[in-house]
This record gives sequence, C-alpha cells and structure tokens, in this order.
Amino acid sequence: MTNGEPSAALTWRAMETADLHGVVAVAAEAFPDHFADRACFAERLSLFPEGCRVLANGFGRVHGYVFAYPWRADAALPLNTLIGAIPNDAAVLYLHDLALSRGARGGGHARSATEAVITLAREGGWHAVTLVAVNGAAPFWARQGFKVADPPGMVEKLASYGPDARYMVRRL
Repeated sequence: MTNGEPSAALTWRAMETADLHGVVAVAAEAFPDHFADRACFAERLSLFPEGCRVLANGFGRVHGYVFAYPWRADAALPLNTLIGAIPNDAAVLYLHDLALSRGARGGGHARSATEAVITLAREGGWHAVTLVAVNGAAPFWARQGFKVADPPGMVEKLASYGPDARYMVRRL
C-alpha cells in the first residue's frame, strides 16, 4: 500500500458524496482510456446508493469503488452517459464499474466487491448481474461466474468501450 497504509486497513463501506473526489481519482488511474465524468458517478450514487461502495482506509482515503444499479437486460450505455433515472423495466442489476487503485490490487478486494454486488442482486430479486468487461478483464469476470453474451445490437453499443469490450452476464 502506498504512503505506508497497510492493505489490511482497507474496508468496503457505503459511498458518500464526499467520496466522489477519490472515486474520480481512482477511475482516472484505473481507466485512463475510459473517461467518466464526476457527474456520472454522482448521478449513480443519487439514483441507487445501495449499489455504490468505496474501498477506504481508516482515514477515509478512497482506494477503490463499485457502482451497480438496476438496468435493462441486454443493454449497455455509451461511456460517460447520464442515465436520468432507473428504468421502470429494469430486469437486471448492472455492475457499471469496479476499480481499485494500484496499491489495493491483489488483496481480494475486487472479489469481495463482486460478491457484495451478487448478494445485493439476490436480495433485490434480480435474475442476473450484467457488466461490460474492458481492458482485458473478461478472464477475471469469467472466474467470478460471468459469461460473455452477444445479444443483437451489442457490438454497436460497446463501440465506445474499445475493441476488447465484452458484455457479460451472471445468472442467479
């Protein structure tokens, strides 16, 4: 861990508005080619706070985050897009983003965040969790039980994510 912060001191907790500065910093480090504006993160937090968590140390410094919210099945938004509202026809829990700072990687934090999202989905009665894997992360998500899906029109929807983007589904 950087700055003398032991990784054992990191825990997942509910995200707060004050955490957004740290979320943006982790996002810039983790996804330099997949920009998301602070407004997108703030909107997701306001629309579905129960799906928003941060990995933070005891001093409140953010080392990771996860955003998940109800969404339509077989749908993915272009990058850096405001959603306006949770759709009435939401059928899945969409894991929009999971990122860790370099210093927080390798400690099982991504796996525990994924398990928390799966639990949230089950408790909410969602039949599946979906996501878009980028930066070669599809093998990680496959180890978490996600499978690549290719519904009609998905190639066009994923264009802004880059050529390695994969839409993935974990049925519950």
